[in-house]
Amino acid sequence: MRYRILLPLAILAAIGLVLVLKGSEIAARSYMNEAEAQAGTTLRLAVSALDGHLKRYEALPALIADQNNIEALIFDPKNEGLRARTNAYLKEINALLTSSDIYVMTLDGETIAASNYDSPVSFVGENFIYRPYFQDAVGGRQSRFYALGTTSLKRGYYFGSPIEIDGVIRGVIVFKVDIDSIEASWGGGDDRIFVSDPEGIIFMTGSPEWLYASILPLTPDRIARTEASRRYADAKLRELPVKRGSFAGRDVMMIADGRAEKEYLVVSQLMPEAGWTVNVLMDTGSVRVQAQTVTVAAFLTLCLAGLALAIIVQRRARLNERMQLQAEARNELERRVAERTADLARVNSRIEEEIAERRLTEQRLRQTQADLIQAGKLAGLGQMSAALSHELNQPLAAAKTYTETTGVLIDLGRIEEARDNVSRISALIDRMASISKHLRNFARKPNEKLGAVTLDEAMRDTLEIVAARLKAADATLEIKIDPALPAVKAGAVRLQQVLVNIITNAADAVEGLDDRRITVSAGRDGDKVTISVRDRGPGVAAAIRERIFDPFFTTKGVGKGLGLGLSISYNIVKDFGGSLSVADHPEGGAVFLIELQVADGNFLEAAE
Repeated sequence: MRYRILLPLAILAAIGLVLVLKGSEIAARSYMNEAEAQAGTTLRLAVSALDGHLKRYEALPALIADQNNIEALIFDPKNEGLRARTNAYLKEINALLTSSDIYVMTLDGETIAASNYDSPVSFVGENFIYRPYFQDAVGGRQSRFYALGTTSLKRGYYFGSPIEIDGVIRGVIVFKVDIDSIEASWGGGDDRIFVSDPEGIIFMTGSPEWLYASILPLTPDRIARTEASRRYADAKLRELPVKRGSFAGRDVMMIADGRAEKEYLVVSQLMPEAGWTVNVLMDTGSVRVQAQTVTVAAFLTLCLAGLALAIIVQRRARLNERMQLQAEARNELERRVAERTADLARVNSRIEEEIAERRLTEQRLRQTQADLIQAGKLAGLGQMSAALSHELNQPLAAAKTYTETTGVLIDLGRIEEARDNVSRISALIDRMASISKHLRNFARKPNEKLGAVTLDEAMRDTLEIVAARLKAADATLEIKIDPALPAVKAGAVRLQQVLVNIITNAADAVEGLDDRRITVSAGRDGDKVTISVRDRGPGVAAAIRERIFDPFFTTKGVGKGLGLGLSISYNIVKDFGGSLSVADHPEGGAVFLIELQVADGNFLEAAE
């Protein structure tokens, strides 16, 4: 009997264990797919930023090479007057284009003019004939090269162009572009981003300790090719301690970080024009923890199921034994049949009660499970309703106000004003539709085209939406925006959405305080316009400042928001090519800063 019980249990346990292991593998692959998609998004953003930064300067060397003073200096490189004027011109152009350096060389590789002529690391008099960008330009080609400067010891990307006069190449002009600003934006996140050259040497990285390290073995051939071009000057090259492996069907890379060794998912993309490979490394630690959690949960569920099955089998075995004893006793003691029958009836009655109780318990359990599933569904619906209410409540309140006043205006015969109210209601409906689209398309880039948007008009429409919220909070909105400020590059509806979210959050922050002022100001700084929204609330603690723009992060109470407003606003401003940040004001309260590009001529023409 014991073997008849244990054997099926062992078989079921083995099957359950196989299912748990298989489920763990499936879960790990699923989490790894999500991690790969996230890393792919980061990779596309990094490649786009690099490509856009380089393309700004691609055509400039050929344009500058046609200047008369540069051609004159090529014919007479010893003329101090021409050299002084050319140096000053290159310095002025370099400052205007925010490039790193611009310099002119003769066919023998000697630098005769440079934008940094008056700096301690002047290129004037230096010879760069060994650089590939010089050799390609002398051959009549537009050249590209990235390297560590041998004179300035600064990294940069070089654009070279031949100086061609009357069909004859007389010299070379070179633009050096600084890439430190792009690299600086890669630090501080969970992802590791770096750029490697064809030899596997890391040229750009958000992790300074990896700079000039190689993810490939530094063979003599690789070292010789690198030293021939003096790409990294006298920088010390080394191999990064890398091990290759696989996890959940994906290639992974193990890198020693101090005494610990971390595992990363690798996603790469080649930039053939630049000669780079952009790599994104995502730490797989969280994926492994999630997969292990699923495995442990499944194993515990299997154990509980096995325990329940063992209890049922044991009870059935005991029941069978009892019935056998009763049968034996009835055969042996026929004279006590009546008494034993009564005993068996009572035993059967208790067994039936137990069975009925177990069935009732099972029904209640199923009902409880169904209630929990329904509660989960209602909680999801509640979150969606809260998000939509948070985004649409203010436009609906404004539309209701216009609706109520329209009837009064019609009764008074003020048809034009009533028609204007109807137009405003239609605009609010369009705005709500656009807001709904933003909530639905939070993870992907909206289709709304960018154009020239005036802050005065955007602020005026925003006031119509936030007026009711400000009134409910008894808050005062101070607007300090000069109407003469230039238009910014943005989408009108989405910019209003950002302002509504930030001003509404400010109203929440000052509600119930003594000082309930909210100040909105704007000013221009070069080719950018900065919008400041300051409240007099408690400010933003340093511990949550880095997470305040994460989706579903909120410091509000339960039922008062899902934490989507600032995350949506952050991504909208990022789509505009701008930035959104938060800081504490020295006099108290939080300050949200929206930085946008000034709309250029093309955007102004599109707006007209």
